[in-house]
Amino acid sequence: MKLKILVGTVTGTAESVAQAIQMDCADRVDAIEVQLMDGLDINIFDEDALFLICTSTYGAGDVPDNARALFDSLDQTPKFLGSVRYGVMALGDLASHGATFCFGGKLFDERLQGLGAQRVGDIRCLDASDGSVPEAEAAAWCRDWLALTPAAPCSGKP
Repeated sequence: MKLKILVGTVTGTAESVAQAIQMDCADRVDAIEVQLMDGLDINIFDEDALFLICTSTYGAGDVPDNARALFDSLDQTPKFLGSVRYGVMALGDLASHGATFCFGGKLFDERLQGLGAQRVGDIRCLDASDGSVPEAEAAAWCRDWLALTPAAPCSGKP
């Protein structure tokens, strides 16, 4: 099984989190690929992989600028994503942005589910204001999350 981590980031923290997951979880899957969302569209989900959306939240609860094209394409060129399995690692700051905490990841989750994609497990929200080390928390969560995923992708289309 291949894990493809799609990264939406403003300051680089989400990319650092994804790289920590890549290093720590390499023994759990056949391959891990980290890819910034820059310039991607819905067709990225045609790949045979388990996806992890790793994204920060920008401004007043939006997706980061580098994730905008991918996010918008989920509406502009929608297609059934029933064979796609994914997880969400959302980054935010609860103390400063409580009303929109981790909305970047939550917005992706809502759109992907609307297209039939199947989320594995719960959304993991990392809080920049709690003093924890996001890379360590993310890697530990991902090891447990990967244990929830079957080895073979879901099959079948409607």
